[in-house]
Amino acid sequence: MFDQTDIIVGLEIGTAKVCAVVAELADDGNLSVVGIGQAPTRGAVRKGEVIHTQRAEDAVREALARAEESANVEIGSVYLGVTGAHIKAFNNRGVHPIATVDREIDTDDIQKVVMQAQPQLPAGEEVLHTIRQHFRVDGQDGVESPVGRFAQRLEVDVHVVCGQNTRLQNPVRVVKGLGIEVDDIAFTGRAGALAAVTPHLSERGVLLIDLGAGTTEYAAYLNGSLRHSGVLAVGGEHVTNDIAVGLKLSQQRAEKLKLEFGSAVPNPRLGARTVNFSSDVGLDDKTVSVAHLHQIMHARLDEIFSLIRNDLNTQNLLSRLQSGVVLAGGGSRVPQLELLAHSIFELDVLGRGSLNESGPQNILEQPEYTAAVGLVKFGAKQVAQQRNQRSGLLGWLAGK
Repeated sequence: MFDQTDIIVGLEIGTAKVCAVVAELADDGNLSVVGIGQAPTRGAVRKGEVIHTQRAEDAVREALARAEESANVEIGSVYLGVTGAHIKAFNNRGVHPIATVDREIDTDDIQKVVMQAQPQLPAGEEVLHTIRQHFRVDGQDGVESPVGRFAQRLEVDVHVVCGQNTRLQNPVRVVKGLGIEVDDIAFTGRAGALAAVTPHLSERGVLLIDLGAGTTEYAAYLNGSLRHSGVLAVGGEHVTNDIAVGLKLSQQRAEKLKLEFGSAVPNPRLGARTVNFSSDVGLDDKTVSVAHLHQIMHARLDEIFSLIRNDLNTQNLLSRLQSGVVLAGGGSRVPQLELLAHSIFELDVLGRGSLNESGPQNILEQPEYTAAVGLVKFGAKQVAQQRNQRSGLLGWLAGK
C-alpha cells in the first residue's frame, strides 16, 4: 500500500464513461500513474452533465472500485473534472497603482493586482480558474516576474473560466454521495491541456481539441500561457446519431459502423463500395454505402472543427499558433481526423505532447485518458502549491 498522502486521483464523469486515474506523487514532484478504473455511464450523463443522479453514482462507484483494485489503494478524495455548455471563458485585466513613488513591487502588490483581475459575475455563476498570462509594468508588456522592480502601475492579464454554480455542483454531489471528498474541481478542457501540451508547444502556440462523446473542449496556448478556451455541447455521440438517422440504423449498429468503416474525410476512390450485415430478426439484410457513411461523418466533424476555427479567428489567435493542433479524446480515433483538422485549421497536426510521468503506457498513450491524466496533474499542481505555501515560497503565483 502507498502512503495515502502521496496518492492523487483524477475523476472524469464523461458522457459515455467515468474514468478514474490514480497516481503517486513523489516528494520531488514526479508523478507515477499506478492504476485506472472505468465504467459506462449508461445514460446518466448528457452533453457532459449529469441528468440521472443514481445511475451516475453507480458508474462512479464502479469506476473508483476498479481504480482501487488496479492501484491497490483506498480512494478517499478526487480531483473532479467538469464541463458543459454553461462553461464560459474570457480574458480579463487587473490594475493596481503603486501608492508610494519609487517603491519596489512586492508580493502584496502581486496579490492585490490578481484580486483586481477577478471578474464581477452575474448571480449564480462562479469562477473555476483565474490563470495568469503575463504582467505589465508601467506599460511594459510581457513581464514575467515584476517583484523587485520600481514602478507606479502594475497590471496583470488573466484567463478566466467560469460556470453556473448549480450545474457545477451536480457532479460534486454525485461524488460526495458516495462518501468521497472532492479536493477541487477543474474544467476538463484545461485539465486535458495540462496532460497533452508541453511548455515548448505552448510557447510557440498550440491548439488542443479534446473530442469526447458528448462535448468537445478546446484550449489555445500562446507565449506559454492559456489565451482562449471553450466547450461545444457536441461530440462523437452526435456523429453516431447522425449515422443512425441518415442510414436508418440502431445506435448500436451506427456506432459499430463508425468504428469499423468510418472516416472523417470522404474518399472518392471508394466508388460504389458497400457494407452488408444482417439486420434485426424478421427484417431483410442491410446494405450501406461506405461513401454515404463518410459523407455523414464528414459533415458533423467539419462543423465541429469549423466552429472552433471561427471562434479562434474572432480572437485573432489561429494564425499565431505555430506549433499546430493536438487531438485528444476518444473521438480523435476516427480515421482521417488528422487530415480533416489539417484542412480546416491549416496547421500541422501533432501527436500528444510528452506527459512527463511514468506509468503503464496503455494509460498514458491512450487519447481517452487525456482529461483524467490531466486532472491528476492539476491535483499535483495544487499539492505542490500547498507545499510551497507551507514552506513560505510563492506557490500561489502558479494560480489554478
